[in-house]
Amino acid sequence: MAVWIFFVTLPSKIAYPMITSLIIGLLIPLLGTMLGSAFVFFMRDEMSARLQNSLLGFASGVMIAASVWSLLIPAMEMETESGKWAVMPAAVGFLAGMGFLLLIDELTPHLHIGTDKPEGMRSHLSKTAMLALAVTIHNLPEGMAVGVVFAGAENGVEDMSMASALAIAVGIAIQNIPEGAIISMPMRAAGNSRWRSFVLGSLSGAVEPVGALAVLLLASMLTTILPYMLAFAAGAMCYVVVEELIPEASSGKHSNLSTIGFAIGFVLMMVLDVVLG
Repeated sequence: MAVWIFFVTLPSKIAYPMITSLIIGLLIPLLGTMLGSAFVFFMRDEMSARLQNSLLGFASGVMIAASVWSLLIPAMEMETESGKWAVMPAAVGFLAGMGFLLLIDELTPHLHIGTDKPEGMRSHLSKTAMLALAVTIHNLPEGMAVGVVFAGAENGVEDMSMASALAIAVGIAIQNIPEGAIISMPMRAAGNSRWRSFVLGSLSGAVEPVGALAVLLLASMLTTILPYMLAFAAGAMCYVVVEELIPEASSGKHSNLSTIGFAIGFVLMMVLDVVLG
């Protein structure tokens, strides 16, 4: 229903030739999460600390690079006519995105991997449900980022093409693969069946296409706020990296592996954005 509402709001000469690319771009990140969650069928033991730290660092690098190259820089380039004040929409949007994720983090009951103390409002949810909610919060800004970049490409924003939109979708999908494994493996270790662990891990990524569609629809109707929305998505993703991913990746031993993973993820996303964009 949401997809139909979105497309009928756009001129047919713009929307319909792009339907295939849009659908593929919106679903690619979810497929990455599902692929990672499927690791639960092939790995018997709990994921090692070395591998988990490396993957968390990799995900952090991808998200920071996407925030800078795909979101913040385009947001400022859209306001070049404002001169020195071109940075203001990016600054305002970035802080708003950080504040939005902070509010969700404070209100939503969730549990981070490797901890037994829930965060957010008190609830009677199971450990598995709160673990899934933590990853769902994490995935929301990623879906927003994909949606707003597609909106920029559709509205003809300079230096934002459908290829660059697909690039960020692919980059998010790549870092979703380890995230899917990181959420499904602990669920399996907690006593859930392989199929239940896979389904819950996959569902944690379902918020991405939903968030992407919502942002895509809003940005297509209100193109004047697009620079703010680009920066908003960047701020939301950076909040997740600073609040969750980096602390988890740096805990315990082998923190140097997370640093190496960060470097690889950052460079990969940067190359994808420049080469495909």
